[in-house]
Amino acid sequence: MEMIGKGKVVFVGMSGGVDSSVAAALLKAKGYDVIGIHLRCWNVDGCAEQDAEDARRAAEVLDIPFYVLDFEKEYKKRVVNYMVDGYRRGITPNPDVECNREIKFGLVLERALSMGADYMATGHYIRLHEIKNQKSKIKNYVLATARDSNKDQSYFLWTLTQKQLRHCLFPIGDYTKPQVRAMARKFGLPNAEKKDSQGICFLGRVKLGDFLGDYIKPKAGHVKLVLGDGSYRTIGEHHGAHFYTIGQRHGIGVGGRAPLYVAEKDVKTNTLVVAEENNPALYRNEIKLTNVNFVDQQPTTNNPQRVYVRVRYRQPLAKADLQLTTNNLQQKNAKLTFAKPQKAVAPGQSAVFYSKSGEMLGGGVIA
Repeated sequence: MEMIGKGKVVFVGMSGGVDSSVAAALLKAKGYDVIGIHLRCWNVDGCAEQDAEDARRAAEVLDIPFYVLDFEKEYKKRVVNYMVDGYRRGITPNPDVECNREIKFGLVLERALSMGADYMATGHYIRLHEIKNQKSKIKNYVLATARDSNKDQSYFLWTLTQKQLRHCLFPIGDYTKPQVRAMARKFGLPNAEKKDSQGICFLGRVKLGDFLGDYIKPKAGHVKLVLGDGSYRTIGEHHGAHFYTIGQRHGIGVGGRAPLYVAEKDVKTNTLVVAEENNPALYRNEIKLTNVNFVDQQPTTNNPQRVYVRVRYRQPLAKADLQLTTNNLQQKNAKLTFAKPQKAVAPGQSAVFYSKSGEMLGGGVIA
């Protein structure tokens, strides 16, 4: 039987977790020349050392070459500093999206190709489909949600382009997490039972607020409750508007008759506005997007296009109309109008839009 990947070299980003290890095993089984790579990135508490060792041990079991690539300085500059600057400016940045855009599918993909790779693969839960135009013979690539909806990571990959996708492989997108763990046991991988990582990867066990406190000075300010008639009442103090995000419920430091959520924050006046769950202040009918990217084909007109949107990871899809507001080579901006108001929309986070069939069309940064 002909081997699918015979003669093709693929660099597999091995994080030390079970998903990327199984991705490497599957590609080797298909006949690819697999080389495992682990990224040494900036890390707070040193937990990354264990991840590197877990990745090395998995590569050893699979009998594939394994290298550690040092991107510590680049990661600190392009991801960590981006996140700190975002909180300092009063938005809620998304370091996972930025890491994929700048590091994994930016600098690392470029490095892999320069070293002779045909492809780069990761353990992301997402599906990649190749579409051939019979007339033009041009290949286009489409991203779709993973088979395992509980693990789907398409939300974090909306910045990918056709140029990048022609060199990408996502081997586990057609499998569920239990299936991946079962395959890890079958392959004899030492990390088959390793728990999934949680939270921001470079923080490890360090809390986000404690980390940001090393860069942003705490400063007391007023917490204001927005009432049903739109008026405000001061109900307490906070330790710095920079440290909170829209929609946050826990850790605000004030209580009420019902749970309170952060509805607005103003870092210039250092004011935090909170509201009860059903208050209109928590909801948005319309949002603006910047830095919009369309994975495959962008709209040919500025007429509204019906899409299905997530404004945060694992949120149920919301029906909306997407309309380009500017469209040029330097900047693509758009507007999303929701069929039903959406709760806790945080500027700086990603809004990712899909077709009804589950194709991930693209995304943008919430303004």
